[in-house]
Amino acid sequence: MKKSLKFAKRASAAFLILAAVVFLSVIFINAYVKSSTEDLIISVSESLNVNPDCIIVLGAGVRADGSPSPMLQDRLITGIKLYEDGVSDRMIMSGDHTKKGYDEVNIMKKYAIDKGIPSEHIFMDHAGISTYDSIYRAKEIFQADKIIIVTQKYHLYRALHIAERLGVEAYGISADVRTYAGQDLRELREKAARVKDFIKAVMKPDSKIGGEAIPVSGNGDVTND
Repeated sequence: MKKSLKFAKRASAAFLILAAVVFLSVIFINAYVKSSTEDLIISVSESLNVNPDCIIVLGAGVRADGSPSPMLQDRLITGIKLYEDGVSDRMIMSGDHTKKGYDEVNIMKKYAIDKGIPSEHIFMDHAGISTYDSIYRAKEIFQADKIIIVTQKYHLYRALHIAERLGVEAYGISADVRTYAGQDLRELREKAARVKDFIKAVMKPDSKIGGEAIPVSGNGDVTND
């Protein structure tokens, strides 16, 4: 009985220590990712001096009727403004088009075309199934060495950290146009995602889906399906 009690106390102490280490690691990694990329989040006016290879708009949810969610719409509006301001004449719409019946990227491209952007200037990354994959593929598939990333600010820190670790010169433009429902939960999930991608960016695995190079300097219509 005494041995069992002693073991239980030790196990409890070990669990508490482990929990404390995990908790502190999450806090440290989140603080580091944010502080190390804060200066890479720039204004639209500052982006005019960057001369990137392309503007990459990160995907988000789409509605059943084929329209972008409010968060995705704001990313598109922001990315389109950058294009119209002459920041770059190439865009990558990176999102999930790997499941039957779900397609972010064609909806994103159509939205931009409807706003007057030429189809050949818009590339679709059909396999942008995660933030890591989107940034990895921007470099390896689309051959972009310098990019402007467009997404909401809470998400930019992680995307910029991944880019930095993968050797991509990247700057972020915040697409926060309004208040989004469920943002508190989204922020909580992002803390865990930063830890996951911090580790992933150290390991530098290939993207889940590969493919032949499609230089972003070419014609975006080659990515049409």
